[in-house]
Amino acid sequence: MRVARAEETNTLVSMSSVRPSGPMQTVLVVDDEEIVRDVVVRYLERDGYRTIQAGDGATARALIEDHEHSLALVVLDLMLPEINGLELCSWIRSRGDLPVIMLTARSEETDRIVGLEIGADDYLGKPFSPRELSARVRSVLRRAGTASERGSDHDPVGSLVEFGDISLNPVSREALRDGRPIKLTAREFDLLEFLARNPGEVFSRDQLMARVWGYDAAFDTGTVSVHVRRLREKIESDPSKPKHLQTVWGLGYRLDP
Repeated sequence: MRVARAEETNTLVSMSSVRPSGPMQTVLVVDDEEIVRDVVVRYLERDGYRTIQAGDGATARALIEDHEHSLALVVLDLMLPEINGLELCSWIRSRGDLPVIMLTARSEETDRIVGLEIGADDYLGKPFSPRELSARVRSVLRRAGTASERGSDHDPVGSLVEFGDISLNPVSREALRDGRPIKLTAREFDLLEFLARNPGEVFSRDQLMARVWGYDAAFDTGTVSVHVRRLREKIESDPSKPKHLQTVWGLGYRLDP
């Protein structure tokens, strides 16, 4: 493994000798604990990713600006010096849909919910399994990747999905409401597309975590609730009285076209 160090910017750029079968994707790992960065990087590089590291929020922001067109995902710690993880995640989301997996030593539900509310695609609490983090990186990138990896039980891959005044294009990953673009995160798009391709069917939170997030067991069903709430704010005329994204009390959610 070849490592180049930039002392003044507290940045490490690492290249793995392992090559993935497709184009190598670059992941930015942001954590102020060097031992955490080293472990995460080791597992990601073993899986064939290129990594860039930052130990503080200001350095991470500069790296994102410098590598904006080549970054595939950011693994972001919540507690960072200079610019904290929540601020940085909000800034990332204001620029586009670069996927973010947030890490934190805090276990309070409010911290998790705030991270998801501002647009994090996933959330993992410390201490965590590096193997699980690597699996989540794969899952998020798969969902944010090519439309050929998506499909449904009802419609062919790549077909347009339309309901009400909403139109989804899985190939271009564009969402329109009454002909105007809606800004959705990768997870929001996936969740809405999945429900829209299965209209009228009720899915529990655990089922949605498994089918949309790709996890066999949901340690955190609040993730689904937050994403549904965010979607309602973006696609419903009155989010408090949704026409499309319905809650079926005691069971889960369904989409009424």
